[in-house]
Amino acid sequence: MLALGDFNELEVARAVDFGLYLTSDDGDLLIPGKYVPEGTQVGDWLRVFVYRDSEDRLIATTLEPYVRVNQFAALTVRDVSSVGAFLDWGLEKDLFLPYSNQWRNLRPGQRVTVYVYLDETTDRIVATAKWDRFLSEEPFPGQTGDEVQLFIAAETDLGYSAIVNGTHQGLLYYNEVFKPLRLGDTPTGYVRQIRPDGKLDISLQKLGYAEALDAAQVILDALRKANGSLPLSDKSEADDIYRRLGMSKKVFKKALGSLYKQGLVQLLPEQTRLVEGK
Repeated sequence: MLALGDFNELEVARAVDFGLYLTSDDGDLLIPGKYVPEGTQVGDWLRVFVYRDSEDRLIATTLEPYVRVNQFAALTVRDVSSVGAFLDWGLEKDLFLPYSNQWRNLRPGQRVTVYVYLDETTDRIVATAKWDRFLSEEPFPGQTGDEVQLFIAAETDLGYSAIVNGTHQGLLYYNEVFKPLRLGDTPTGYVRQIRPDGKLDISLQKLGYAEALDAAQVILDALRKANGSLPLSDKSEADDIYRRLGMSKKVFKKALGSLYKQGLVQLLPEQTRLVEGK
């Protein structure tokens, strides 16, 4: 059976002037000539993405869409109409986002996070901006401090809403974020807290001792590259620290204190120096 909205391995059944027909349990379907790899012959197998064209016919392509069925993605609105929005997902036919699946009206050029699914009634691939409804309701199978993969899904009054490991919702507070983020970014994060409602508080920095150890090594490496001196101290602005070292001021001060106690650095009012021989 064809996996609509996903990749399929299909055999070439016959050639026509405008492409090839591929055979499947659901009947033959066309791959237009412009998508046929050079040298393909009858009997060859092709890995193709299957979707419906503008006339609602099953069609195959070797193009790689930005998202498949049952996945999350941040896509750009290409056009809007009286029935919904149309999103650029890397294929000739845009992805349909019905008005009923939107939280707010959208404009061309906007980016929006969506979940893509197969509508059981129409058998069409559609998107919904109400992506949170497709997250797991089961308890998060992890613990505080775990490393997780994030998908930045929305910006809120408190920070950034993120999809954690593709299954759960998390929040990155603004005071935990020290670099620009945009919808669709996929940074690594760490579980700071598992809340009673099942949602997660997330940090982009490792927690506690492990975080300080990593930061201390970053500082040492930076000092050695800079011939033993950095124009940073515990009085420096947070933006300067992040721009040079990619860490928060809080983490920098903690790591700096650890290095000082080990006798590895000398602390001056406006700079940090590596102790000679270290």
